[in-house]
Amino acid sequence: MEIPALLRGEMPRLFTEENFSFSRHTTLGCGGVARIAAYPSCAEELVRLLCILKREGVPCCFLGAGANVLAGDGFYEGVVVRFSRMEALFSDGRLVFAGAGVTGGRLCRFAREACLGGFEPFTGIPMTVGGAVAMNAGVREGRIGDRVEGVLAVRDGRLVLLDRYQCGFGEKDSRFLREGIAVAGAYFYGAYAERAQIERNLCYFRQKRRRLPKGRSMGCTFVNPTGDSAGRLIDGCGLKGARVGGARVSEEHANFILSEGATAEDVSRLIALVRDSVYRQTGTLLREEIRRIGDT
Repeated sequence: MEIPALLRGEMPRLFTEENFSFSRHTTLGCGGVARIAAYPSCAEELVRLLCILKREGVPCCFLGAGANVLAGDGFYEGVVVRFSRMEALFSDGRLVFAGAGVTGGRLCRFAREACLGGFEPFTGIPMTVGGAVAMNAGVREGRIGDRVEGVLAVRDGRLVLLDRYQCGFGEKDSRFLREGIAVAGAYFYGAYAERAQIERNLCYFRQKRRRLPKGRSMGCTFVNPTGDSAGRLIDGCGLKGARVGGARVSEEHANFILSEGATAEDVSRLIALVRDSVYRQTGTLLREEIRRIGDT
């Protein structure tokens, strides 16, 4: 049975989108088309969807805000699971629950109104809670894993609540990425703060983000090695401005690859060129921060 017909038959209320375009739904703006995207509206619907896909042997991938993602140029045969309809957001004292589809901007505004500090480093980051938790997104001053109290996730066909110690957070990494576990939502803790101080912190982080390269990118391409900077290493190897097709290493920040009409193949070849050049010249093998979907 065709995947769209399968989902319509077993989950008639599930919102779906056929011929899903990766180029229109990723920050890099390139990539091919997927057969179908599915938009569960709650954790229970997500569990049901993933159980059906596993039972039928249908591949799937998870996509949040579309940052830090490189999708292949070809046709993706599986299901893109999107979380934008999972938007629950509420607080109980210092504890905040956010569904996987809550954006970073909405989370920051909610925390500000509740006078809860600690979320300011995430302002301006193109993220949803699900993807941010899975990738332990953030900046030098704070990772989202630092705020996590627990994560509601789908593992082995069941809805489970994992505490922060079970999440395996690392540098732009987590158990969710390593094991392909879907994040349905997360509990975060905040620190009570004056709204004026939160506003000052938000302004500081917004100003920092304004200094990042303009243009279409995935964000940082490589994880910073311990005690060093991937951008510094790439710059030191003379790779600023390096180009493959429509993909170019930014002259402003060498850890950013910009798309100027690039294909995913252009970007993938440029990533390989940078990684190999840095390894040959410095002995450091850079680890990709980005997540690949399909044949890249």
